[in-house]
Amino acid sequence: MQQDKIVVGLDIGTTKICALVGRKNEYGKLEILGMGKAVSEGVQRGLVLNIDKTVDAIKRAIRQAEEQSGIDIGW
Repeated sequence: MQQDKIVVGLDIGTTKICALVGRKNEYGKLEILGMGKAVSEGVQRGLVLNIDKTVDAIKRAIRQAEEQSGIDIGW
């Protein structure tokens, strides 16, 4: 699998943080390879109130997406 076609999406919300790993297939469409999510700790009403908790939640979501996809995002 070519690494240059890998795409990562991150959604940081008040209740959850989601990470997606995908790639463009031969038809130019995005193919989802893995997804991860974590409870959004440190974010309230759309504001980051505790950066350490928020970063930990992001890392958990990314780790799940990496494990599911088999792709090392490198973050």
